[in-house]
Amino acid sequence: MKHFLFSLVILFTTILTAQEAYKFTTITDLEATPVISQGITGTCWSFSSTSFLESEIIRLTGKRIDLSEMYQVRNTYPLKAENYIMRQGRTQFGEGGLAHDVMNSVEKFGLVPEEAFSGLFKGETTYNHAEMAAVLEAMLKTYVDNPGRKLSKKWRAAIEGVLDAYIGKNVTNFTFEGKQYTPQTFLEMTKIKPEYYVNITSFTQAPFYSKFILNIPDNWSNGSFYNVPLDEMITTIDNALENGFTIELDCDVSEKTFSSKDGVAVIPENAENNVKALQGIYPEKKITQEYRQQEFENYDTTDDHLMHITGLLHDQNGTKYYKVKNSWGTDETRVANGGYVYFSEAYMRLKAISITVHQDAVPKSTAKSLSL
Repeated sequence: MKHFLFSLVILFTTILTAQEAYKFTTITDLEATPVISQGITGTCWSFSSTSFLESEIIRLTGKRIDLSEMYQVRNTYPLKAENYIMRQGRTQFGEGGLAHDVMNSVEKFGLVPEEAFSGLFKGETTYNHAEMAAVLEAMLKTYVDNPGRKLSKKWRAAIEGVLDAYIGKNVTNFTFEGKQYTPQTFLEMTKIKPEYYVNITSFTQAPFYSKFILNIPDNWSNGSFYNVPLDEMITTIDNALENGFTIELDCDVSEKTFSSKDGVAVIPENAENNVKALQGIYPEKKITQEYRQQEFENYDTTDDHLMHITGLLHDQNGTKYYKVKNSWGTDETRVANGGYVYFSEAYMRLKAISITVHQDAVPKSTAKSLSL
């Protein structure tokens, strides 16, 4: 009887603990610029990567600079259009992209501050690219169909004209804090060197410690990724944060257990707790390399959204969470934590498609294996 009563006490205590509301303690909180909204656009890749670069500029120079997200979008669209035409329409177009698209744009076209190129016209306060994206795609499909039987050389100018009309004409020089800059001299001032940033992932379809093209829909530019074991990818994130480096993140946010409104992302051990786990602590699933691969190959883990990892937290049970900056604004009726989402380690292990980080943030043992 005593044993039975003791078991009941343990069971009751476990239930109470499992339903306890989250209480987070900040461990690491690196500097980042304010949360903003990408509006009605599919350009999270530029908003998150730009936020990442803003934190890098703080780390490298101490300067807090509001960079233009739309400058990189404006310069990337013509490259996407060229790719679509040259591949005769047999590739991804749309609004999506990845972190290396921003890095490629920065290397080729430089950086500019938000005040020099906002991508908004007089009277506009929010972004909405729905019409522009539809117009561009319709144009490109027409060019691929080639109704004139010979593709006119005017198509590039036509694409540029649409981008000028919806986002604005490209900027070539500007004044910032009383000094004249071009996009390239501004890039030099920020001390950002795009070649120092690496993309890292963890999947078993390619050998570990090799570099391969990750075949996901938004990798239209065929960017390469270093492949490492899952434990090492997580260790790289932790090492970066511990040493003052933030991290760019490509992840899956389509899960019911991801909620910007509740401000958490978790992987409950029991799927019956998926909704309840957004408000209270429940045991989480152990994520192995094999399970991660299985979920990726059956399309349960997909390339949905890019965000910016800026810190580390613990809940009251000591479970590790990552502080992840989103680009969906700060409206308290729609988002929690001022626009941040706290990812449990389990969620990160399963749903992080890839990361981008400065090469100096990679642990020495992993860097050696990758010949960095």
